[in-house]
Amino acid sequence: TLIGRLLWDTKSVADDHRAALVARGSRQNDLSLPDFGLLLDGLKAEQEQGITIDVAYRYFQTKRRAFIVADTPGHEQYTRNMATGASTADLAVLLVDARAGLLEQTRRHAAIVHLMGIRQIVLAVNKIDLVGYDKAVFDRIERAFRAYADLLGDFSITAIPISALKGENIVEAGPDVLGWYDGPTLVEALEDAGLATGSRLAFRMPVQRVSRPGESFRGYQGTVAAGTLAAGDRVAVAHSGEEVTVTRIVTYDGDSARASAGDAVTLVFDRPVDVARGDILAAPDALPLASRAFAATVVSLQADGLGDGARLFLKAAGRLKRVRLRIAEVYNLATGQWTPSSALPVNAIGRIRLQFDEDQHFDRFADCRETGAFILIDPKTNATLAGGMILDVAQAEAASDERVTLSLPRDLAELLLAQPAAQARREEITLIP
Repeated sequence: TLIGRLLWDTKSVADDHRAALVARGSRQNDLSLPDFGLLLDGLKAEQEQGITIDVAYRYFQTKRRAFIVADTPGHEQYTRNMATGASTADLAVLLVDARAGLLEQTRRHAAIVHLMGIRQIVLAVNKIDLVGYDKAVFDRIERAFRAYADLLGDFSITAIPISALKGENIVEAGPDVLGWYDGPTLVEALEDAGLATGSRLAFRMPVQRVSRPGESFRGYQGTVAAGTLAAGDRVAVAHSGEEVTVTRIVTYDGDSARASAGDAVTLVFDRPVDVARGDILAAPDALPLASRAFAATVVSLQADGLGDGARLFLKAAGRLKRVRLRIAEVYNLATGQWTPSSALPVNAIGRIRLQFDEDQHFDRFADCRETGAFILIDPKTNATLAGGMILDVAQAEAASDERVTLSLPRDLAELLLAQPAAQARREEITLIP
């Protein structure tokens, strides 16, 4: 309703869409207004249940700025979708029902927002009309949220009392009964927000594809994640340390002299070099972190949660690698403290160690989102179990003497894997095609 009202009042809804919405009636309120939630809730299940399930992206602009809104679910069951929407955002609007006050899910969302590197929050205290525009209610919620936010770290917080349905303090200021509030409306707060600073790292580009249309051309395609690059610069392949010179930077519009963060490019080198999908190209004097183990923070996304010692697939910037999980701590949403744990239930936020069989390359998530983020995948079901952010390198475990590598024909390998002894340890065996 909030985002729908925002789109409606900023004249960001097409005339035919406005007419269709009005024609559907005002079944969810007694103000002779359209059901603004229908502008965002496109799934039939969302409309039937009156909840948000999937992430809906909408665009609007004011005289000062253009915006992309990711409308994400508040329901605990769909926390994973909220994390997805937050992963690329510069600012978060956290919605609190004035009647219910601060809930655990609001605290969970605030914690995820902090993990995603978002430092600007608008605390929208909604349905203020249903508590009689009571300033004491608003002040109590704001104090409670600021106290909790202080446990997470530095935030810039703007608290606004609103009525999304009535449009109060969304685009236009609230009525006289809100005379005690002299802060910005929601739109004014969004217009005044600062842009998130980009990565301060030197050049980074994960390779997404090797382009080989003919014998005379070999290019390495991807989106620049950080820094800048000019034709003639030297770059290094992180996994091998091999250095090459960039002779051409090819874009959709032709050759370019330079590329910077966000540009999708094809790089041509002065000589052939072993580079594959998932490899990271970097400035030679500022390579990514290299280690067999990394400390990370994760959000558990599936009903079964995560268990200590699990062997999973990790996917990051085009790479798919086997990893062993070591769980260290879980975040207590009530106290704002980290406590030791060996398991992470669904929607839990935890600190873990990622243990690889060989050196891997990452940047800290705080330094570069694109090369510091990952997801964990169940090797049996391909379900996404968790999303995570790299914190730093960690102390690697001693190499195990139980790992054996065999090179076998596929039919013989499948026969071996069918044996009961192999089935009992199937998750520890990787079959490479």
